[in-house]
Amino acid sequence: MTANEAPVIEIRDLHKSYGQLEVLKGVSLSAHRGEVISLIGSSGSGKSTLLRCCNLLEDSQQGEVLFKGEAVRWRGHGLGRHPADRAQVIRIRTNLSMVFQQFNLWAHMTILQNVMEAPVTVLRRDRHEVEEAARGYLAKVGIGDKCDAYPAQLSGGQQQRAAIARALCMEPTALLFDEPTSALDPELEQEVVKVIKALAEEGRTMLIVTHDMRLAADVSDHVVFLHRGLIEEEGAPDTLFGNPRTERLRQFLSATAPA
Repeated sequence: MTANEAPVIEIRDLHKSYGQLEVLKGVSLSAHRGEVISLIGSSGSGKSTLLRCCNLLEDSQQGEVLFKGEAVRWRGHGLGRHPADRAQVIRIRTNLSMVFQQFNLWAHMTILQNVMEAPVTVLRRDRHEVEEAARGYLAKVGIGDKCDAYPAQLSGGQQQRAAIARALCMEPTALLFDEPTSALDPELEQEVVKVIKALAEEGRTMLIVTHDMRLAADVSDHVVFLHRGLIEEEGAPDTLFGNPRTERLRQFLSATAPA
């Protein structure tokens, strides 16, 4: 990262409502190239909504979303505000690959076909080149032998690793993880944590919504604690977890500490 390089993702004073319910009340954050940011907080704090607003899967009502210094162009105001340029939205989304909690693999396709589908159909990349890359990414996440299997034949941890390989195959600028381990039992969870840690060590730009405080502490450059739609506290993981400043964060960490 150079001194003058714009953040990969920048959010400025973002507000998001569902009707009368205001979920985000003015949130600002930025993720520079190679930076790992974890978003933590109680259920309903707005962290997954914030991630979806970054990827333009949700429309926000106020504030700015920028990708590598380029601001999303909007049409309308308030609850009627929507992105004005669909081509811009598609370009940004293809550079911000999302990994969901529930895997979202296509049941009728093999694992290899799942990983290849978007690069071939959305990016129009050469099928043979994509297949080579897909096999490489599946091997990278430890399931190179599952190319011809179907999702139902894989464990939850294997399915989530396939979803990560699918995201990587888009060759994105950044990866967005929405609770990537919360649907898994502890043993399978560690399979996925290992992959995410390896990606962090490679210097990939990542935003991670997680309930796993150990993962956030181990992989993050910066941790953001959201509470009731606002950033209550943020900082380096050693500081945030080791010396929380606010009573609300102390309560949260106490409640999420391993028994």
